[in-house]
Amino acid sequence: MTLPRLLLMRLLDLVVVLFFVSLIVFAMVRLIPGDAVAIMLGANTEVTPERIAELRSRIGLDLPMAEQYVRWLGKALHGDFGTSLWTGRPVIDEIALHVWPTLQLTLLSLVIGAGLAVPTGVLMARLRGRFADGALRIVTVAGLTIPSFWLGIVMILGLATFAPSLQMLGYVPFSEDPVGNLARLILPAVALGLPILANLSRLVRSAMLDALGQDYIRTARAKGASEASVLFKHALANALIPFVTSVGIMTGYLLGGAIVVEQVFAIPGLGRLILGAIAERNYPLLQATILVVTCGFVVVNFAVDLLYLAIDPRVRA
Repeated sequence: MTLPRLLLMRLLDLVVVLFFVSLIVFAMVRLIPGDAVAIMLGANTEVTPERIAELRSRIGLDLPMAEQYVRWLGKALHGDFGTSLWTGRPVIDEIALHVWPTLQLTLLSLVIGAGLAVPTGVLMARLRGRFADGALRIVTVAGLTIPSFWLGIVMILGLATFAPSLQMLGYVPFSEDPVGNLARLILPAVALGLPILANLSRLVRSAMLDALGQDYIRTARAKGASEASVLFKHALANALIPFVTSVGIMTGYLLGGAIVVEQVFAIPGLGRLILGAIAERNYPLLQATILVVTCGFVVVNFAVDLLYLAIDPRVRA
């Protein structure tokens, strides 16, 4: 199969996936218990049935579910995600205000997790059976079992005890204070990236050990290749194939985990926006935010899929 045909098929798959994602997101939001109009009106007992009907009509909740979905999807395809039920501002503007902290946190966590996983996994494979390998394996098991939010809470308690003068909570835009921006994101990024580091380093170790047992590695050593060349030129090249695939999956984990970690560290990202929208039954904001996060995950996996096609010619066979 030619590469253009493969790319076309992947794009068609992407369109189908995004359609079902929009359908599931819309249905999930509507299945949340509670009524948006009732929450908007609160404890106001003087509201007439006519006023309630007018509000439901303005929001579009009086229409059949299928018609609501078709209208919402049609507008969304043109970039119109509606307005927030509470602020009256365009939803897309609300998302734009909160997306950058989440992107920064996700990217920094990915750099910490995936960036350190390769040298850690190679080192563990190189030192297989030695004390350092055993110690690192224990650390990675701990990294897999400790929840990010729990680690974040421990970090905050530790700072409050031993360095109370340091301000590590909240968020400062990078354009205003680059140092303060990184200082406030580094701890949540470590809390979020540690499970990624543990998972991927174990994967790299396993893939490296498998590669080092192959015939072509023995051939390279028999021809006098240095140990560094064997590790990084021959073995690591093949070990990175499953690593690249897993990075796409881990990115989805990061986007999901950021929702909880943002709450712990008081970061005004998409996670806090989603939780607030759920509490307020702010349907337009909730639908659009979840759709944006999900589409981000799908697009990242699509990019990883293309990278996988590029680095492994066997997939195109």
